[in-house]
Amino acid sequence: MSGVFSHDYKAFPFMVFSASHIAMIVLFAAAAALLFLFRKVLYRLDQKFRLYMFLLLFTLELFYHLWLYYGGKWEISFTLPLQLCSISLVLCLLLLASKSKAVFQIVYFIGVTGALMALLTPELFLGFPHFRYFQFFITHNLIVWTCLYFVFVHQFRPTGKGLYQSFIFLNLCAAAALLVNKLTGGNYMFLSRKPENTSLLDYFGPYPYYIITLEIAALFLFSLLLLPFKMISKNKAGKAESA
Repeated sequence: MSGVFSHDYKAFPFMVFSASHIAMIVLFAAAAALLFLFRKVLYRLDQKFRLYMFLLLFTLELFYHLWLYYGGKWEISFTLPLQLCSISLVLCLLLLASKSKAVFQIVYFIGVTGALMALLTPELFLGFPHFRYFQFFITHNLIVWTCLYFVFVHQFRPTGKGLYQSFIFLNLCAAAALLVNKLTGGNYMFLSRKPENTSLLDYFGPYPYYIITLEIAALFLFSLLLLPFKMISKNKAGKAESA
């Protein structure tokens, strides 16, 4: 393979908070705002729009695996869907296909948390205009956009029960990832070592103590994601009482 589909990492270096990185963060914010502004229109186009999102997400992930395979880079130690965002991607596909509120409760917390962290501190080694650059950012954006779509368009709401379900699900996935890491020498969910790129984990202490910090951080971030909805419910309850 050559050009933008090559595995020449020196030809397309990626730099955190470079112009191309910031452009994708701006794209994320702009599209999120449009989902909110056009939520009523999207509700009328729901079936088609969900199909387009599903096909885009699925196709980008399929092409990523084909790119790895034909480049001789597909390895079981890092290409199984056991990273947090890979798990979230699969859940997003299920959510788009089924509109399941149970799936939403899980993917809202782990998907938004993981994808936002990946967008801000990506473990990415190929930059613009490489295929992997677009595939990485668009798929991670789509994970959050999917969650926001169901919040804005379908009025799905995360709950406290969903938070704990997500946390339990996350730990079950972590247990599976830890086992696979031992068998393959991989680093799924960064449970064996920190990512090579600069990331938030750099502030969480040395291995293995950062895993405990990650657990605490996950609960904290999940709570932050739930907080706006708790506040909205509280305000509505207050208005109802005063009416």
